[in-house]
Amino acid sequence: MKNFTITGTEKTPFLSWYMEGLKEKFTTEEYEYCEEPVDDIRIVFNVIGQEKPRPFRRKAQATFVISILEVNEEPENIFEAAYPYLIRSLANHLIFIVHNKEKTDVYFITPEQGFYKLSYQREEKEDFFQKVYERLEPVASAQLVIDNHFVDNLDQNLWNGNNITQKIYVSGKKLDEMNLLPAPFPLEKYLSSRDMRQLKRLYGIGGLSYGNLSSRHDDKSFWMSASGVNKANMRVIGQDILYINGFNSKKNAMEISVPPRISPKRASVDAIEHWMIYKEHPKVGAIVHIHAWIDGVTATEINYPCGTIQLAETVADLVRNTDDPSRAIIGLKNHGLTITGRDLDDIFERIDGQVMSQVPSA
Repeated sequence: MKNFTITGTEKTPFLSWYMEGLKEKFTTEEYEYCEEPVDDIRIVFNVIGQEKPRPFRRKAQATFVISILEVNEEPENIFEAAYPYLIRSLANHLIFIVHNKEKTDVYFITPEQGFYKLSYQREEKEDFFQKVYERLEPVASAQLVIDNHFVDNLDQNLWNGNNITQKIYVSGKKLDEMNLLPAPFPLEKYLSSRDMRQLKRLYGIGGLSYGNLSSRHDDKSFWMSASGVNKANMRVIGQDILYINGFNSKKNAMEISVPPRISPKRASVDAIEHWMIYKEHPKVGAIVHIHAWIDGVTATEINYPCGTIQLAETVADLVRNTDDPSRAIIGLKNHGLTITGRDLDDIFERIDGQVMSQVPSA
């Protein structure tokens, strides 16, 4: 259902104007405005304050929360100042409004560390809200595929891994040596135990780390780094490295085999993307995703969130249209790179000396 609501703290004159503009634009685009949030609300615009950024406690995984924060002084480092508010307000997206003498800058920030801005000047109202809508709507309406179905039926011969998982372990260390593993974001530093439980219940998130890597096992399955783990030290099968059998469309979940008597970590949210690529391209033997960039790459036009079917399909489509899908480098707008290879060694040989740690914003 295409519906939305607005909630949060008392608004300044500018915020009142801004929220009215968002309301008018989304309504014009056939979204139904709800005075109060209903259980199946699709988009929530939640205005928060600096002192106590109160989160909107969504009841469904499909609800997309956009927190909005206004400040009157430009921080020295805008991203570092704003990102904790995204986390503290349990949002899928943060709109960070910064006023300065000449104009107002509106920054958009995502959990994947996407970071870009639009500037507003008085004579640009209609064009400005059109640009905001075009940025937000495709992202907010995307479908998450982040559930996991664990079965403790992993072949006993694989309980301690194999030569493939050993290569993933070595490759994770290599990413660390290349300075391509940002430190996991310390959720517990910014969230209460109640908020941590909320994230765990809806998304299974117990930590936030960046990047992942996988390697094909056979025609139907592959090994992949788990979510929230230290990629520089992946050792335990079923926790650090997972055996993924495929995607169950009826359950909208990744199927994962684990050893018995283990508390498994969740699969990376990009597992659906890796599965699509492996399924279509038999010559792809490995995939690496990093929050970094290489000049001149083909990139997605929309910064879909990680774990959405839309991002997976878009990347899979771009891989399909390269000259050699088994050796593709695809840019994810405001996010990073997905790189395919015949094996992990092939990927690292090709990107050596080519990678920039800073992802350009657009």
